[in-house]
Amino acid sequence: MAKQISVFLENKAGRLSHVTRVLGEAGINIRALSIADTSDFGILRLIVNDPERAYRILRESGFTVSETEVIAVQVRDSPGGLATVLEQMTAENLNIEYLYAFLGTTEDDALVIFKVEDINRARLIFTEKGIKFLDEKSLYQL
Repeated sequence: MAKQISVFLENKAGRLSHVTRVLGEAGINIRALSIADTSDFGILRLIVNDPERAYRILRESGFTVSETEVIAVQVRDSPGGLATVLEQMTAENLNIEYLYAFLGTTEDDALVIFKVEDINRARLIFTEKGIKFLDEKSLYQL
């Protein structure tokens, strides 16, 4: 499992750059990100090298922040690689709330960040199916 930081942002020019500047000045490295927006606000989801510190610094800087457990799954970096993992999750009725790609890779695999309803069950299923996933320390050091 890994910790994801979610930042709720007003949909205004400069808000995203402000978050990234605050983190950059604190020496926190963004490893992956995803942003979803509506007309009024956005949710910035981040994997960073030091989530506890990032959470604290962003809160102290006035941002609305939350922390969520996610899982970083190694997916074969070839056509159909993601489909194979998703089909195995479907077969086990493991619900995905959202996912996004991670910019780095491990070995010959791509990384995908999954938010699932039951992360402990996901870990058991992935282990049973031989699907590799990273622990948080390995993920943050990529």
